[in-house]
Amino acid sequence: MIVALILIAASAAGALAIGVAARSGKEMGLEQWTVAGRGFGAMLVFLLLAGEIYTTFSFLGASGYAYGLGAPAYYILAYGTLAYIVSYFMLPPVWRYARRHHLVSQPDFFAHKYGSPALGVLVALVGVVALVPYLVLQFTGLGIIVQAASYGAIPKAVSIIIGAAVVTLYVVISGVRGSAWTSIVKDAMIILVAVFIGLYLPVHYFGGITPMFTAVTQAKPAFLAFAATGKSVSWFVSTVMLTALGFFMWPHSFGACYTARDANVFRKNAILLPLYQLVLLFVFFVGFTASLVVPGLKGAATNMALLKICVAAFPPWVVGIIGAAGVLTALVPGSLIMMTSATLFSRNFVAIMRPGQSDEETVRLAKYLVPVVAIIGAYFAISGSSTIVALLLMGYSFVTQLFPSLICALLRRNPVTAPGAFAGIVAGVAVVVYFTVTNETIGKLLPGLPEFVRDLNIGSAALLLNVVVMLAVSAVTARAYATADNPAE
Repeated sequence: MIVALILIAASAAGALAIGVAARSGKEMGLEQWTVAGRGFGAMLVFLLLAGEIYTTFSFLGASGYAYGLGAPAYYILAYGTLAYIVSYFMLPPVWRYARRHHLVSQPDFFAHKYGSPALGVLVALVGVVALVPYLVLQFTGLGIIVQAASYGAIPKAVSIIIGAAVVTLYVVISGVRGSAWTSIVKDAMIILVAVFIGLYLPVHYFGGITPMFTAVTQAKPAFLAFAATGKSVSWFVSTVMLTALGFFMWPHSFGACYTARDANVFRKNAILLPLYQLVLLFVFFVGFTASLVVPGLKGAATNMALLKICVAAFPPWVVGIIGAAGVLTALVPGSLIMMTSATLFSRNFVAIMRPGQSDEETVRLAKYLVPVVAIIGAYFAISGSSTIVALLLMGYSFVTQLFPSLICALLRRNPVTAPGAFAGIVAGVAVVVYFTVTNETIGKLLPGLPEFVRDLNIGSAALLLNVVVMLAVSAVTARAYATADNPAE
């Protein structure tokens, strides 16, 4: 146990040291702190995007979903690959426009493209609301990992508080550079750990991957197939669509794209990043193995599946390495989320109300807000009980509502007006809020609909309403309003 604790502590200390060193004597003005002076090459952008995409969700959520639900976990493997295809065409024009106009946040893009500061404020609000559950996801995973890997010696709350403090320090000091540098170590560790345990555990308990699948099928005949209702094929398709379109709509992912040196960086990454999806297969293998080896976990407890089977199968020093890798999967994306949330509030809320606010004042306020964001995330992580996947899907339902108006903004002749974009986003978000607060589903609300409609992910249904409202309002306001900058370039 002591060895595991030492390794976990070394991981956190190492992340802090690397994050602080990333400053490299640079003056942390607004562009350096938020987008690293737009100087990252293909490798650093790859690591930065992978660092924020492959998180505790990939490490614990994917294995927990595979453990608890079986086949529905396949959506996690599918949506990222499709999102990279979208990014190949979408991100280069976004980057070129952002560089030409010196934009540093996602709301900047919408506000400038549509000539509407109000739309920028709305996008910032949607982003901040969506980022809260995403940050809670990271801190929740951090608490689970440290508590389990320390054999219960460190309570969940203590590990979350320590992790939040570590991330706060290096975000304030180094900004996005700290996240990028820490991603180098994090990615190497998580790939090695995931592949190792994904191969070892099926062999250890069943003699191989094929015998593992045979054992799961015999014990749970319907486990690896989609259900006829509920988490059905309809749910799978709509969820893959929702999450693929929303993949780069997260404010921290969108903003991270501004750090690139040139547009070809995104095309190279779109080719390489799908290979990273293969790592998830090994995480699934762990979840499927754990479903037979450590049965009985329900609800949010399924997040513990990977760690429980690792504690049972490995000596403390191996558990410590696994825990150390897991800690980094929380700290790296957590740092980007905290920085982005603070920047959105400082630049796209406060600066709008104070037109004369300088860039220096903006970044100073953002740094002051980072610990505030950390405290909020830590509080909800300590008191919450949702599964990691549920938290992520809720956030996706919000951010994907930004996709239709973004894509239209990239067209040479944008058919959408600022009021249309605003109304569409509000309509989509309102539907998500209603269904989230009331815990309703399409099936419960409208039981007479065909089964494939009742099983649709509510976020995709909200997206459809978003598009209808966006186009209708744009048609009505087309003569009175015009977008500020229609050309895609």
